[in-house]
Amino acid sequence: MKMTYHYSIRAAIAAIALLGGASGLAFAENPSPRLMQSSPSLQSVQSSFREIARTVLPAVVEINVTETITQQVPRLAFPFFDQAPGNGQGRTFRQSGLGSGIIVKKIGDTVYVLTNNHVVKDATDVSVRLNDQKDFKAKVVGTDARKDIALVSFETKDKVTIAELGDSDSLQVGDFALAVGNPFGFESTITMGIVSALGRRGPQGDASSYTDYIQTDAAINQGNSGGALVNIDGKVVGMNTWIAAPTGGNIGLGFAIPINNAKQAINDFISKGKVEYGWLGAQIGNVQDDSTYSGFARDLKIEGVKGAFVLNLYKGSPAEKAGLLPGDYVTKVDNTQIQNTDQLTQVVGGLNAGKSYTFEVIRYGEKQTLVVKIGARDDKDQVAQYKNLWPGMTVVNITDQVRQEAGIPRNVRGVVIGYLPDQDTPASIAGFRPGDVITGINGKRVGTIMEYYRALNDRAGSDVTFQIVREGTEITIGLGR
Repeated sequence: MKMTYHYSIRAAIAAIALLGGASGLAFAENPSPRLMQSSPSLQSVQSSFREIARTVLPAVVEINVTETITQQVPRLAFPFFDQAPGNGQGRTFRQSGLGSGIIVKKIGDTVYVLTNNHVVKDATDVSVRLNDQKDFKAKVVGTDARKDIALVSFETKDKVTIAELGDSDSLQVGDFALAVGNPFGFESTITMGIVSALGRRGPQGDASSYTDYIQTDAAINQGNSGGALVNIDGKVVGMNTWIAAPTGGNIGLGFAIPINNAKQAINDFISKGKVEYGWLGAQIGNVQDDSTYSGFARDLKIEGVKGAFVLNLYKGSPAEKAGLLPGDYVTKVDNTQIQNTDQLTQVVGGLNAGKSYTFEVIRYGEKQTLVVKIGARDDKDQVAQYKNLWPGMTVVNITDQVRQEAGIPRNVRGVVIGYLPDQDTPASIAGFRPGDVITGINGKRVGTIMEYYRALNDRAGSDVTFQIVREGTEITIGLGR
């Protein structure tokens, strides 16, 4: 610990001296306290950090929650009685939790606090403790699992400090970052680091797919969730959300939701009680991943091009109405270049329902422009039921490995069904199976991914007839549009 401390101090002093413009100022291997105190550059930086603390600390609160949990009590065996009193019933107990929050708005006497959904989603009681130790009973205004954000409110006539929200899009790797929160209940804690990376994805299987993350090495621990990540101007640029730590403690891998991803949600919570997301109605994938979609990018003439691939469409969706087709590759939405599937999900989610936007796509190797009137995604995703997914299957090229694993004869040429997302899709209901080789569509031979999508999207008829080889036997399956 001692060696680490001295190393960190030396590194920080050297970096700060350079940033402060202390040209010609040299530090010894073990700088003396007198030299450190006499440096105007260090004093200036220290004063800046003090000012940030004075500005931000009053705007970050501690959130205490109580959850009511019911556990089933095992039924015990009493040989002389039919039923023991209370056996088999649930046992209810209360569990406390802790998080942080950011005061983002006050309307009249109502103060609004931004925090994480996972902090308050199951809470039966919520209270807020301000930096001056005043406690207030709070209520949940709205929660949203897709971005892991929530808004709570409390009432007071007193003046409160409202955080100034910055522009997270202006962040760059290497920027100073300060994390403010209540780790392990230690109130009003500030830690310092830098922005380690931008645009990070959430944990595997994470529900909050509508946001990316700022990575920072500012120390973040349990209880920091919902707290502020601020820049050197004292403006909130992120909300601390999760850590990558096998031991449950800080190891320098903290992640924050960019504040720009939450700004509109704050207004939606206040005006509607929920976050409204735009809906396109397309199932998308990353076909630049050659390990999964071998040869896709080459066949479709999109090698090295960033974007998101349309695998399937929902019938009646904004995408279908606008003329988007399976096999299209979305590269741009209005002025935003699409880098990958995650970004398209986030961009579309942030679009306003009922408004039209320009989508640039690559179709069969050629650029096209479509105007899409975005719909609204409902809370329970009823708009995206599998029964409406067209065609409801994903095909891949027949590689040597696929041919061997699926037992496809050498003389069979086509594309193979690699995935059926659900048993209720039109393809599943019609009888398609993973491993089926599609050799033709409506009498047209299919040997490549490009040929598959061209034939699939041919609007010559209302029905599509597939010629298939299944376990060496040729069969035909019809699929109604």
